[in-house]
Amino acid sequence: MCGIAGIFHCGTIKPVDPARVERMTDALAHRGPDGSGVWTAPGVGLGHRRLSIIDIAGSPQPMQSAHSPATIVFNGEIYNYRELRKELGAGGATFRTDGDTEVILAAYARWGVDCLPRLHGMFAFALYDSDKRQLLLARDRLGVKPLFMAPLSDGSLAFASELKGLLAHPLLRREVDPLAVEDYLAWGYVPDHRSILSGVEKLPAGHYRLLRHDSPPAAPIRWWDISFAERRKGSVADLEAELLHHLREAVTSRLVSDVPLGAFLSGGVDSSSVVALMAEASREPVRTCSIGFDVAAHDETAYADEIARLFDTNHRKRTVSADQFDAIDDLAAMFDEPFADASALPTWRVCQLARETVTVALSGDGADEAFAGYRRQVFHAHEEQARRWIPGSVRRSLLGPLGAAYPKADWAPRPLRLKTTLLSLAGSGAEGYASALSTTPQDLRQSLYSADFARGIAGYRAEDRLVEVMQRAPARSGLDRAQYADLMFWLPGDILTKVDRTSMAVSLEAREPLLDHRLLEFAATLPESVRIRGRQGKWLLKKAMRRYLPEDILYRPKQGFVTPIAEWLCGPLAGEAQAIASSAALARTGWLDSRKVAGIAEAHIAGKSDHSRLLWQLIMLDRSLRKLGVAT
Repeated sequence: MCGIAGIFHCGTIKPVDPARVERMTDALAHRGPDGSGVWTAPGVGLGHRRLSIIDIAGSPQPMQSAHSPATIVFNGEIYNYRELRKELGAGGATFRTDGDTEVILAAYARWGVDCLPRLHGMFAFALYDSDKRQLLLARDRLGVKPLFMAPLSDGSLAFASELKGLLAHPLLRREVDPLAVEDYLAWGYVPDHRSILSGVEKLPAGHYRLLRHDSPPAAPIRWWDISFAERRKGSVADLEAELLHHLREAVTSRLVSDVPLGAFLSGGVDSSSVVALMAEASREPVRTCSIGFDVAAHDETAYADEIARLFDTNHRKRTVSADQFDAIDDLAAMFDEPFADASALPTWRVCQLARETVTVALSGDGADEAFAGYRRQVFHAHEEQARRWIPGSVRRSLLGPLGAAYPKADWAPRPLRLKTTLLSLAGSGAEGYASALSTTPQDLRQSLYSADFARGIAGYRAEDRLVEVMQRAPARSGLDRAQYADLMFWLPGDILTKVDRTSMAVSLEAREPLLDHRLLEFAATLPESVRIRGRQGKWLLKKAMRRYLPEDILYRPKQGFVTPIAEWLCGPLAGEAQAIASSAALARTGWLDSRKVAGIAEAHIAGKSDHSRLLWQLIMLDRSLRKLGVAT
């Protein structure tokens, strides 16, 4: 796992200052503390920071091919590199190293950009072909590894694994994109189609981009997509057996490492499944770690302890409490862009704990997206049934007005929030799911905006992009479209960003076996009846894992890795909630009505409404603005 950065001149060839590339890579030193390098040629410069995982001594970067005119900087892991190495060797390729980086170079020499579908793993890389005078930028299927890009005033395009790498370039403009603020307040993160800074882009997941010296930058090209349009046939027993095969293959392929390896263990179905399959494949006890909370209702460490005992793992745990709020500035610096998924704090803490004994850790991320494990997906599937039963005219004329008049119940469990359900049913499935996924409703966002800011975004609405993703999804049902949106929109923007930044901040490589693309492509073809039954999500996965895991792990109510922010902001952090209305950094922007923000904070502290997610978003936005030092 590593950090990459570089500069490429499009439409011209100018010298690239190696010191400038080095400054960009130095900003990414946490991603690669074990080595660094810079390579330049006319019109191009590539930089690398290395975290040594495989072939520790033998694969320094930037790496030049011995047999082709290509040079690469690469961040990630190719899990099938040994199989590819054999295939390429049979065709005449020779290798100087034992790692996966050189395999990518040989694969490109053989197949060009068509090598990408052959790479199984997580990656972002930049490969310069000096014969074609062309730079290939590529990102893995799901966007596990990030890549930021920005055109600069001197005609070059700069790229880096994190925004801070671009911020080290003196020509990068630091102006906030107001549409990104609307996106952030809707989702709690800045999604991959936008960046907090105007002019900065993220290479989309499953895309590549070709840049040439003799032409302007070309648009990204999609090289992978997932389809929910087909349905696999077979008995439940056959599907279960095939699922177990894919699960074992996904986990065992990610156990290849020349450094100590372990796993995150929350005690939920997903991480417990990964640990169970690791234990099955390992001769030595699996090293596991977990994080608990000082609020008992959110603490799952007892379940993690149960799994650790069951599989005799080498287990370690710690507790996160409200007195760790002083780490918020570290979080803001870690993410660069504002990021308000409150589970980032415990994720960072569990990464710190893991890094004390291992360099690689497997996580359980991805199963909810792949197998319909989120409560919102289950609710959506049932709402879609209701939409089929109730004519659209009735839903719009009756349920819409009824939902508008129904009182809010923010503190009630989701099934008792009838207002939300009625309003969702009144609209389309895509609109309803966008509303369920957003953290701050559109009407609440708009009520906070100043008149100038509202004019500046000119009617832009963050939910429209998610609705568009669902409408164009290769899918057969509303549940398919919801899962597609989760994989293509929510996952790279929130979950994978969180895990990448928090793990790389402590120089830890996180691997996600449940995001193996073969497993996902299989899961996308499963009949809905084995994804959801009644109110039970991930039905087939849980059935398959019954041979490994106890009933209380498989079928207890889903809790999630949720920080008790609501309780903290009513109690020990109430002062922080009150202070956000007058925060200097946020107030200077003129984006929000400070009196309305103060009212939101007071209503939350008094227990009248649950505004914890919005308040946390505003706190993180304020801290990010301070760190970025941007023009607003």
